[in-house]
Amino acid sequence: MTIATLLLPDFSLILIGFILIRVTDWGTEFWIGLEKFVYFLLFPALLFYSTARTTFDFLTVGKLVQTALAALALGIACGWLAKPLFRPGAMLFESGVQTAFRFNSYIGLALASRLAGEHGTALMAVLIGFAVPLCNAAAVHALVHKSGGLLKELAKNPLLIAAAGGTAYSLLGLQLPEVAGAILSRMGSASIALGLIAVGAGLRLSGLHQARGLAAYFFAVKLLLVPAAAFILGRWAGLPQPQLQIVVIFCALPTASSCYVLAARLGGNGPYVAFLVSASTLLSVATLPLWLALVH
Repeated sequence: MTIATLLLPDFSLILIGFILIRVTDWGTEFWIGLEKFVYFLLFPALLFYSTARTTFDFLTVGKLVQTALAALALGIACGWLAKPLFRPGAMLFESGVQTAFRFNSYIGLALASRLAGEHGTALMAVLIGFAVPLCNAAAVHALVHKSGGLLKELAKNPLLIAAAGGTAYSLLGLQLPEVAGAILSRMGSASIALGLIAVGAGLRLSGLHQARGLAAYFFAVKLLLVPAAAFILGRWAGLPQPQLQIVVIFCALPTASSCYVLAARLGGNGPYVAFLVSASTLLSVATLPLWLALVH
């Protein structure tokens, strides 16, 4: 499978969403509802199904998880360096720093599935399960550290709950009933396509006039520094090729579309984050092929 055929279907779905919201009159409520439907129901079903069916050998995947978390920790640290370097106001840093290390799970699982089938999906789901609490804690802390609320936000995160629940289910040696597995499988399949379309519908290209240098810095950290760290650490740790591919792709993902939702809900600068999310997604069209070529 060539890199072009690997990426084209998923970015085509994003393009479809980008076009649909502009040529239809379905209304803002429809797209908000679609995003919530995927985020709170379909996508957690996919995470639970993928992790619950995986036999975890932490001797095998331990280095994979450590590599991903170390690269993300570097992204968090470098993201926070932007505050003394740029000294931005208007809640620009607090709102935007999350885009330097959070990741788009929809694109990640879609690519993992096309690259390595169910095994790739399971590995990506494991990384998401471990990375969600770290990244969400850092993102929420930047926005609410003065008022509290970190544990509350983490406790109700549907992706964290689903991944943790599926992992626990697997570790207990439980087997999914056939009917339940079929239902979760169909929900999971729908989540990837609808999630990518929702990503496209959410693209916003206004906001560039605010703190361009800060934006470029966040893009460089997320799309270049973090995957480079994953590649170097993964090679140093001796990860097998399939795991090295998954961890580099995971770290090279554009930032999460839910960054905007978090910033808006917690009193941040929503328009600026909407631009960062959109520009990160568009820039990843150029950067993801480079990282895939490096590990393919």
